[in-house]
Amino acid sequence: MDISILRLEEKLPEWRIVPIFEEVIPKTSDFLGSPLLILFFSLGCSGCLGRAIPFANRVVYEKGNSIKVIGIHTNFEGVDFSIGQFQIAKEQYVIRFPFFKDFNFDTTFLDYGAGGTPHWILVDANGIVKYSIFGSDPNNALLRLDYKIDELINFQPI
Repeated sequence: MDISILRLEEKLPEWRIVPIFEEVIPKTSDFLGSPLLILFFSLGCSGCLGRAIPFANRVVYEKGNSIKVIGIHTNFEGVDFSIGQFQIAKEQYVIRFPFFKDFNFDTTFLDYGAGGTPHWILVDANGIVKYSIFGSDPNNALLRLDYKIDELINFQPI
Protein backbone atom coordinates (compact mmCIF):
# COMPACT_ATOMS: atom_id res chain seq x y z
CA MET A 1 0.00 0.00 0.00
CA ASP A 2 1.51 3.30 -1.15
CA ILE A 3 0.80 6.10 1.32
CA SER A 4 3.08 8.57 -0.45
CA ILE A 5 1.52 11.86 -1.50
CA LEU A 6 4.40 12.53 -3.91
CA ARG A 7 3.78 11.72 -7.56
CA LEU A 8 6.11 12.07 -10.52
CA GLU A 9 5.02 14.72 -13.01
CA GLU A 10 2.82 16.39 -10.39
CA LYS A 11 3.33 19.43 -8.17
CA LEU A 12 5.63 18.94 -5.18
CA PRO A 13 3.44 18.63 -2.06
CA GLU A 14 4.18 20.99 0.82
CA TRP A 15 6.67 19.61 3.31
CA ARG A 16 6.51 19.69 7.09
CA ILE A 17 9.90 20.64 8.44
CA VAL A 18 11.20 22.45 11.50
CA PRO A 19 14.23 24.70 11.98
CA ILE A 20 17.49 23.56 13.51
CA PHE A 21 19.37 26.85 13.62
CA GLU A 22 16.46 29.30 13.98
CA GLU A 23 16.02 29.78 10.25
CA VAL A 24 12.80 30.77 8.55
CA ILE A 25 11.11 27.65 7.21
CA PRO A 26 10.82 27.88 3.42
CA LYS A 27 7.72 26.75 1.60
CA THR A 28 8.02 24.58 -1.47
CA SER A 29 6.68 27.52 -3.50
CA ASP A 30 9.70 29.62 -2.43
CA PHE A 31 11.76 27.56 -4.89
CA LEU A 32 9.58 28.16 -7.96
CA GLY A 33 11.61 29.56 -10.82
CA SER A 34 14.60 27.34 -10.13
CA PRO A 35 15.05 23.56 -10.14
CA LEU A 36 15.33 22.06 -6.65
CA LEU A 37 17.20 19.05 -5.33
CA ILE A 38 15.94 17.71 -2.00
CA LEU A 39 18.17 15.43 0.05
CA PHE A 40 16.69 13.34 2.85
CA PHE A 41 19.58 12.41 5.10
CA SER A 42 20.44 11.38 8.65
CA LEU A 43 23.51 12.04 10.77
CA GLY A 44 23.32 8.35 11.69
CA CYS A 45 23.68 7.24 8.06
CA SER A 46 27.22 6.53 6.85
CA GLY A 47 26.19 6.70 3.17
CA CYS A 48 24.71 10.14 3.83
CA LEU A 49 27.81 11.46 5.52
CA GLY A 50 30.36 9.81 3.25
CA ARG A 51 28.72 10.18 -0.17
CA ALA A 52 25.36 12.01 -0.22
CA ILE A 53 26.33 15.21 1.59
CA PRO A 54 29.55 15.55 -0.45
CA PHE A 55 27.52 15.02 -3.64
CA ALA A 56 24.98 17.68 -2.60
CA ASN A 57 27.86 20.03 -1.72
CA ARG A 58 29.34 19.44 -5.18
CA VAL A 59 26.00 20.26 -6.81
CA VAL A 60 25.86 23.54 -4.88
CA TYR A 61 29.48 24.37 -5.72
CA GLU A 62 29.35 23.45 -9.41
CA LYS A 63 25.72 24.15 -10.32
CA GLY A 64 24.46 26.47 -7.58
CA ASN A 65 23.53 29.19 -10.06
CA SER A 66 21.25 26.75 -11.90
CA ILE A 67 19.71 24.63 -9.12
CA LYS A 68 18.89 25.00 -5.43
CA VAL A 69 19.58 22.31 -2.84
CA ILE A 70 17.82 21.73 0.48
CA GLY A 71 18.41 19.02 3.05
CA ILE A 72 15.80 17.43 5.29
CA HIS A 73 17.26 15.56 8.23
CA THR A 74 14.98 12.63 8.85
CA ASN A 75 15.25 9.85 11.36
CA PHE A 76 12.77 7.04 10.98
CA GLU A 77 14.44 5.35 13.96
CA GLY A 78 13.23 8.18 16.21
CA VAL A 79 16.68 9.21 17.49
CA ASP A 80 16.93 12.91 18.21
CA PHE A 81 20.12 14.85 17.57
CA SER A 82 21.10 17.99 19.46
CA ILE A 83 21.71 21.40 17.95
CA GLY A 84 25.35 20.93 18.92
CA GLN A 85 25.57 17.70 16.92
CA PHE A 86 24.04 19.43 13.91
CA GLN A 87 26.49 22.33 14.26
CA ILE A 88 29.46 19.96 14.43
CA ALA A 89 28.20 18.09 11.35
CA LYS A 90 27.62 21.35 9.45
CA GLU A 91 31.24 22.35 10.10
CA GLN A 92 32.84 18.92 9.74
CA TYR A 93 31.10 18.14 6.42
CA VAL A 94 31.19 21.77 5.21
CA ILE A 95 27.48 21.61 4.40
CA ARG A 96 26.83 24.26 1.75
CA PHE A 97 23.05 24.00 1.60
CA PRO A 98 20.29 24.87 4.08
CA PHE A 99 18.92 21.92 6.01
CA PHE A 100 16.06 21.41 8.41
CA LYS A 101 14.63 18.65 10.57
CA ASP A 102 11.70 16.58 9.43
CA PHE A 103 8.60 17.15 11.54
CA ASN A 104 8.18 14.39 14.14
CA PHE A 105 11.36 12.69 12.86
CA ASP A 106 9.96 11.34 9.55
CA THR A 107 6.69 13.01 8.48
CA THR A 108 7.86 14.42 5.14
CA PHE A 109 10.06 11.38 4.57
CA LEU A 110 6.94 9.18 4.74
CA ASP A 111 4.73 11.66 2.87
CA TYR A 112 7.21 11.73 0.00
CA GLY A 113 7.60 7.93 -0.09
CA ALA A 114 11.34 7.95 0.62
CA GLY A 115 12.99 4.54 0.59
CA GLY A 116 15.58 5.21 3.30
CA THR A 117 18.48 7.57 3.66
CA PRO A 118 19.82 9.11 1.58
CA HIS A 119 16.84 9.73 -0.65
CA TRP A 120 16.71 12.36 -3.38
CA ILE A 121 13.82 14.26 -4.99
CA LEU A 122 14.43 16.38 -8.09
CA VAL A 123 11.91 19.12 -8.91
CA ASP A 124 11.80 21.36 -11.97
CA ALA A 125 11.53 25.16 -11.96
CA ASN A 126 7.73 24.91 -12.14
CA GLY A 127 7.55 22.82 -8.95
CA ILE A 128 6.87 19.55 -10.77
CA VAL A 129 8.48 16.39 -9.37
CA LYS A 130 10.74 14.88 -12.02
CA TYR A 131 12.74 12.22 -10.23
CA SER A 132 12.94 10.32 -6.95
CA ILE A 133 15.72 7.90 -6.07
CA PHE A 134 17.14 6.21 -2.98
CA GLY A 135 20.83 5.64 -2.44
CA SER A 136 24.34 7.00 -2.58
CA ASP A 137 26.20 4.49 -4.76
CA PRO A 138 28.35 6.66 -7.05
CA ASN A 139 27.94 4.16 -9.92
CA ASN A 140 24.17 3.92 -9.58
CA ALA A 141 21.98 6.45 -7.72
CA LEU A 142 24.42 9.38 -7.79
CA LEU A 143 25.38 8.81 -11.43
CA ARG A 144 21.71 8.66 -12.47
CA LEU A 145 20.92 11.71 -10.37
CA ASP A 146 23.79 13.66 -11.91
CA TYR A 147 22.49 12.87 -15.40
CA LYS A 148 18.94 13.89 -14.42
CA ILE A 149 20.17 17.18 -12.92
CA ASP A 150 22.14 17.98 -16.08
CA GLU A 151 19.13 17.13 -18.26
CA LEU A 152 16.90 19.35 -16.15
CA ILE A 153 19.13 22.41 -15.99
CA ASN A 154 20.27 22.15 -19.61
CA PHE A 155 16.82 21.47 -21.11
CA GLN A 156 15.84 24.09 -23.65
CA PRO A 157 12.22 23.91 -24.85
CA ILE A 158 11.80 24.00 -28.60
